[in-house]
Amino acid sequence: MTFYTIAKTAVKTILTPAYRIHVTGLEHFPKEGGVLLCSNHIDNLDPPVVGITANRPVRFMAKEELFKTKWAGKLMRGLNAFPVKRGMSDREALRNGLRMLKDGEVLGLFPEGTRSKDGKLGKGLAGAGFFALRTDAAVVPCAVIGPYKIGRKLHVVYGPPVDMAPLRERKASAEEATEAIMQAIGKLIKEHSA
Repeated sequence: MTFYTIAKTAVKTILTPAYRIHVTGLEHFPKEGGVLLCSNHIDNLDPPVVGITANRPVRFMAKEELFKTKWAGKLMRGLNAFPVKRGMSDREALRNGLRMLKDGEVLGLFPEGTRSKDGKLGKGLAGAGFFALRTDAAVVPCAVIGPYKIGRKLHVVYGPPVDMAPLRERKASAEEATEAIMQAIGKLIKEHSA
């Protein structure tokens, strides 16, 4: 059993009852092949919550500051995360992400790049569109619908893959592709919010 599997089981055991996590839409999640999993970002707990509810291991990009110490770096890598420099184009992180998708892995992104201060869906950064256009990975939108309050229901919704074929065919910009992904996430939030 890998460290990731052990950690996922432990975190699931704690977070699922604490936040009464309810998951819908997993039937939309491809069982194999590269998947670009894109979610809104409302809390620091979003990465573990998305990680424990997805039905396949997820590789997350995480800010490089979380890898600074040897111990923290080992922990983050054990959790399938890999570092990205914020605020600039990190070519190594982009190459790593493309390779993971081409190798049939699940790459998890929060296209907004940072947590939403007011809980509303913000503008997505071009990185999500870059990965969506440069690979043939399925692009699965995800919405985490809060609040994160002990005992209150937290809903995690997975939507059907976003059809990227027309955008790939007409060589759309990364910004356009990201906008299509953000619209899909926004639709999930609207349809499933109380």
